[in-house]
Amino acid sequence: MTPSIKVMHIIARLNIGGAAIYVIQLAAAFGAPDYRSQLVCGVVGKSEGDMRYVADEKHLPVTVIPSLGREISPLGDLATLYQLWKLIRRERPDIVHTHTAKAGFVGRIAARLAGVPIIVHTYHGHVFAGYFSPARTRLFLLLERFCTRLSTRVITLSAALKRELSEVYHVAPPDQIEVIPLGFELERLAALKRHEGSFRAQHHIPEAAPLIGIVGRLVPIKNHALFLQAARFVHEQLPDAFFAIVGDGERRAELVEMASSLGLADRVRFTGWIADVPPVYGALDVLVLSSNNEGLPVSLIEAMAAGVPVVSTSVGGVPDLLDGGQLGAVVLPGDVQGMAAAIIRALTDPAARATAEAARKMTLQQYDIRHSVAQTDALYRRLVQARQR
Repeated sequence: MTPSIKVMHIIARLNIGGAAIYVIQLAAAFGAPDYRSQLVCGVVGKSEGDMRYVADEKHLPVTVIPSLGREISPLGDLATLYQLWKLIRRERPDIVHTHTAKAGFVGRIAARLAGVPIIVHTYHGHVFAGYFSPARTRLFLLLERFCTRLSTRVITLSAALKRELSEVYHVAPPDQIEVIPLGFELERLAALKRHEGSFRAQHHIPEAAPLIGIVGRLVPIKNHALFLQAARFVHEQLPDAFFAIVGDGERRAELVEMASSLGLADRVRFTGWIADVPPVYGALDVLVLSSNNEGLPVSLIEAMAAGVPVVSTSVGGVPDLLDGGQLGAVVLPGDVQGMAAAIIRALTDPAARATAEAARKMTLQQYDIRHSVAQTDALYRRLVQARQR
């Protein structure tokens, strides 16, 4: 009988967002008899929602190393490295699979020092644009190039992200990068009926009013300011429109003040974190993504699976996801007028419904978690067989 393959997934924290959802669902899918999975993570920040409950619901073993969280600290990270090394030495996984920047850095070094035969890292995006100063970005690039040398393979979620990492930032050669699109459990989203559920009633939004929403952390890289500036122009053209900002984070107070200064105080609903997101998509008429940088954004995939028209900035893996604009509107980052016009078209153009239906079919075919699991399983087995040879 062939022994099961032991996989340890390491992620910085299980904060609300696509990376945490995907990693939990992916790790939970690799069970007996072929695999044994373990998840290692840090703790979420004060203003972040915690998705640990999803791992608990799936009975996925979770080990928490508090210092593995988001903040970077040279001394603290040395302690984290030591704790990870001890854990890996004790558990002796066949594969260490890291996710997100900090976990990828300390996790890959710890795995190499502990003698792990196969080390895999997934880029859910990157921090090389829009996050840090030029000097700090150069440092992160050097660290990532170093960690790539420790990696058996690296995974990106889209072909566009692979091109960026190999051709623009020279983090890894193309033949070391596998493209495995992320996937999610989409059945419930696919079954939604339009304007189904109590979301509108809970937030005092009329049933017939156009509702435009954005879902994600309230942090600078998500550029909610662009969403609000576009919302002002949309409201001028469609005075009965409402706007929902779903999520929380460090910019909440600033964004609430901005909405008021734009004359949108009675039109924008700040909902905070919502654990059960399908009713949100059931209530929306358009989903917007206004980010300055992204990998493959979960909010777009969820909205498309639910048949909601989408409007997004052209960043990261979005152009690939939306087939260059064939499956949703794509605008340049920072283009307020372009975003407003695209939102209005999505609300008023009859063709938008046909586009959304085509996007829904594509999403259900390509971004179901089962496809990601199958591709990851094939990669794991290939790497294990190559190691045995």
